[in-house]
Amino acid sequence: MEVQEKCLSTADIDDRLKQYYNEGEKIQSDFDFNHLYGSVFVNRNVSLEKIRYFGFDMDYTLAVYKSPVYEELGYNILTKRLVSIGYPQELITNYKYDPTFPVRGLFFDTLYGNLLKVDAHGNIMTCIHGFQIFSSHKVREFYPNKYVLPGEKRFFILNTLFNLPEIYVLAAIIDLFDKVPGYQKKSTGVESEYLSLSYKSIHQDVRESCDWMHNKGILKQITAENPEKYVEMQPHLPVLLNRMHEYGRKTFLITNSEYWYTESIMNFLFTSANAEKPWKSYFDYIVVDAKKPIFFEEGTAMRCVNEETGALQVGSVTSAAFQTRHTYAGGSSEVFMKMMGAKGKDILYLGDHIFGDILKSKRSCGWRTFLVVPELDREMLVWSQKNDQYLKLKGLERVLEDIYRDYDSESKAPDISCLRKYLANTVETMDRAYGKLGSLFRSGSRQTFFASQAMRFADLYASSFINIINYSFHFLFRAPHQLMPHESAVLDPTAAGFGESNVESAHKFVSAPSTGRDFFCRESNSFSVPLPDCKGRVEDEDEDDSTSENNSDTEHRPHDDLTAAGTIDNNIADGASSNDYY
Repeated sequence: MEVQEKCLSTADIDDRLKQYYNEGEKIQSDFDFNHLYGSVFVNRNVSLEKIRYFGFDMDYTLAVYKSPVYEELGYNILTKRLVSIGYPQELITNYKYDPTFPVRGLFFDTLYGNLLKVDAHGNIMTCIHGFQIFSSHKVREFYPNKYVLPGEKRFFILNTLFNLPEIYVLAAIIDLFDKVPGYQKKSTGVESEYLSLSYKSIHQDVRESCDWMHNKGILKQITAENPEKYVEMQPHLPVLLNRMHEYGRKTFLITNSEYWYTESIMNFLFTSANAEKPWKSYFDYIVVDAKKPIFFEEGTAMRCVNEETGALQVGSVTSAAFQTRHTYAGGSSEVFMKMMGAKGKDILYLGDHIFGDILKSKRSCGWRTFLVVPELDREMLVWSQKNDQYLKLKGLERVLEDIYRDYDSESKAPDISCLRKYLANTVETMDRAYGKLGSLFRSGSRQTFFASQAMRFADLYASSFINIINYSFHFLFRAPHQLMPHESAVLDPTAAGFGESNVESAHKFVSAPSTGRDFFCRESNSFSVPLPDCKGRVEDEDEDDSTSENNSDTEHRPHDDLTAAGTIDNNIADGASSNDYY
């Protein structure tokens, strides 16, 4: 097929774009968006009627820390610590925490000192060195394929809300050394006449400072002394837990925080909510110092906590000694479920840590999972205000499809350089609406690594745990049906890139399939799958999964551990191991 090479100008693109995009158009009205506040969003079906136990994490789940004042506190502690071990004083005097810069889900490359925002497959979407965002050409100097393997140990994944100050500290240090006189920038670090400092050693110093801040209890002590300043009140928390008990459900708390800190923060939450009874009476089981994610693996010894002194009793708790409304430390999910008499799918666990709370409880125990994403409300607000840019992006992609529609293997490549710039500018405008590093969930039309993990391992997600109070305890959360591209193409040929005018003649060299079996039943006009000739019967589906074909859990994937994702998850374990303070 001979097609003339096309060179599109900006005017040509604007003219074609009018077919698919009207300037000022938005997906939702303000009323529709406001209606979504307090909603729970669904990745996999969950029937609350089948949930017998509701479990909660504490930090950033029940106790949400005020942003950005809490991140500023962490940043200030970190910078003072780094200066005390030898870093330049300018780190404190020249840099103040900017909440519009960091976003969760970034990778830190300990070899080149770059912060990377990647998609689900490791493709680089944004690369930042210090506070400088690299161009696509510059990115290829470090990563020729604009791709990284997340499983490599050189990449540290900054997935938690506690990592936000750490992200800014890393960027500030690298930016500082790029500007300080006497230091020469190298590809893997900086050098002076008397000193060589690699990005790997900078990262180690920052990590050790984070461990020092959390393990020494400095951040916790300041928070506990002034919870009104740093912790959001939860006025409906006692109401929610009471309703769960009224409907015959049991509740438990599993936190990595120590007993003294848990006692302090939970007292504040329930006292400020005018609770009618002590906070411990709202939970059937309480586990502190759980050491997640180890709790969901081999675990540790479960020990009884003296609630008067906070001291741990000697020896592990036996099943006979396990009591409701008492506090325990450590343990493992296997022992915990056995003592409660619970199975994995009896439990819905609510937490904010994508690895320590959600991924491990899902894969190791089969628990139902509810991811708390405090940033979600702001993400939805920006989406409601700026989704016209997304519609514009979709329109530009349709223009791109139109350009290639008449091309086959005989055609010369069209000139789409102007359209590429148009697409890149639209993506940048869309990203900057969220902050300097864009959205937590996407860049343009591509989802981030964090978004892919949330969709894969979180059955439900919301901006707050309290959103579940808006639903009946018999409610069935149903996930939207998802079609694969070939299935969508059958229902809508334009989804495969075919226009209405050329669907029938699109592929002139493709012959009809010859399989030896007729998969299309002409009499019923429906698809039929040939079954093997056997006398066995189909086993009954799991009762909890029978409500939809779209309810398969990730832990049941037959080859899950053989995929690259298995490697990614192991790397997250490495990246998360130093963030298990809470």
